[in-house]
Parts: sequence; structure tokens; C-alpha cells
Amino acid sequence: MSERILDLRPEKLVRIQGASLVESIRAAEGRTILSEMVCPMMSMLYDVSNPELAAGLGADIVLLNLYDVYKPDVFGVVPLQGESVIEAVKRLSGRVVGVNLEPATSDAMFMGDKEKLPIGRKATRENARLAYEQGAQIITLTGNPKVGVDNKTIQQAIVEIRNEIGDDIVIVAGKMHAAGIKNETGENIITEQTVENFLTAGADIILVPAPGTVPGVTVEFVKRICDCVHQHGALVMTTIGTSQEGADTETIKTIALNCKMAGADIHHIGDAGYAGLAVPENILAYSIAIRGRRHTFRRMAMRI
Repeated sequence: MSERILDLRPEKLVRIQGASLVESIRAAEGRTILSEMVCPMMSMLYDVSNPELAAGLGADIVLLNLYDVYKPDVFGVVPLQGESVIEAVKRLSGRVVGVNLEPATSDAMFMGDKEKLPIGRKATRENARLAYEQGAQIITLTGNPKVGVDNKTIQQAIVEIRNEIGDDIVIVAGKMHAAGIKNETGENIITEQTVENFLTAGADIILVPAPGTVPGVTVEFVKRICDCVHQHGALVMTTIGTSQEGADTETIKTIALNCKMAGADIHHIGDAGYAGLAVPENILAYSIAIRGRRHTFRRMAMRI
């Protein structure tokens, strides 16, 4: 039986991968916190990196956004000689580390101006291989605003990356918001058919917006998606990706409990608090809301 990620010490968190990581998250029964951060943005605390800060506030997993596999850099993280940037993040934070890659499309109808995606952030098999070799344990296939990522290109990317790396990488797939696509807003961001397509393609975890973070996405809607995913034996990550990670703590605690009621296995809190990381108090508040003080403080205190 897999040990719960809730109980894993940092020296195990930085090494666990593939099916073992998925089962460890499953065993924690909805008590896993993932904190996302923007790599190039200045650290919130001038001489402590954002991954270290997120870990110190209770995150089990840190997710690197805008990470470029050809120009790897996380503000405030200085690798040792022979060490990759991701390995340095693991050394400093003692947490599971994932990266976002973006399957941009050229076919869909966009809302607003389209942003040009650097080659090192694209969801290609080559970039996924580099991210994995640099130490990533999770690859999240999703889209930032204005990039233009649709579900069809996510599905294609899942197949490519699974075929390239095999089962040693955990693949999370889905969108936190429309990501610039006009016909994939609100409840159309994800459907049961989309879930089946992603899982058939090889995804381990399905990403869905948290209730109340996207217009029309209710607790009932998210529960329906969670039920569908769980019936297929996979996991769900609910996400706060629409700047509400910068809201007051009462709002965060409401979202947290709604996500747990809906069936979330991983609770994501986004990178747009002030800028680059969630408001620190909200990471802490979210963690306490879903797993109490004991497990939160224990995770906060653990260091390699």
C-alpha cells in the first residue's frame, strides 16, 4: 500500500515519481496542496525563493509556471555546480516539483490579442524530455491567458509526451480558464467527453477549475467531473487560476471546502496573489481548511 503524500518526508518527496506519486496522492484522500509560482518574477521575500516560501507555508507540491526548458531559471534559486535548476528547487524546498508546458493552437477562435509562446514553454515531446531530465516529477499541460490552448491540442500533447517518457512522469491535463479560446469558456472548459479523451490519451490527473473561480463552474458541475474521473480510476486537481488566490482568506476557505466536497484529490492555488505567488496567508489558510493544523504545521516544519 502506498504511503500518503501527507506523511512523506522531504527526502522522499523529491524522489517519488510516476504511479507511486499518483497513489500517494490518492491515499491522502483530498489533502494535497499544490502551489503554483511564476519562475521569472521576483521573490516575495527578497532572499528566500518563492518555492521555499510555498513549502514553508504547507505546500506538498510546487508547480513552476513560465518555466523555459532551454533557459531554465527560477528567481532566487542558484544551482550548485552540476545541479539543474529544478534539482536546486528540490534541494531548497524539499517538495515534489512540476512544470507547466503549453500546447498552443493556431486553429481556434481567440479572445483578445494572442501572445507569442517561447519555444521552451511549448508542450512538445522534446521539451517534456528536457523537463523530465532536469528533474520534473509532474508535467501539467495547460494554458496561460492569451496563449491560446484548446482541449484538442492538450489531448495531442498527452499522447506525444506519454509515448516519449512512458510512465515515469505524472501528466496533469486541463485548463484553469479559457486560455484565450472563445468556445471553451465556463462549463465548456471541460466536459465528460473531454475527460475520457484525456484519460484515453494517457493523462493521470484531470485539471478542472475550482467551484466559483470561473463563471458557471459550480460545486455540482465540478462534482460531476470528479465523479467521471474517479469512475475511470484517475485523480482530479481543482485549480484557483483566476487571481482569486489574491482574495481574502474567507473566500479561500470557502473555495477549499467546496473543492473537497466536489471530490478534489489535489488542491491547486495559483500564482497571481500580488504577483508571482499566491498571497502567503492564503496558502496557509487553504491547507488548514482541508487538513487541519496538525498536518499543516507538520508539513511546514519538514526540511531535508
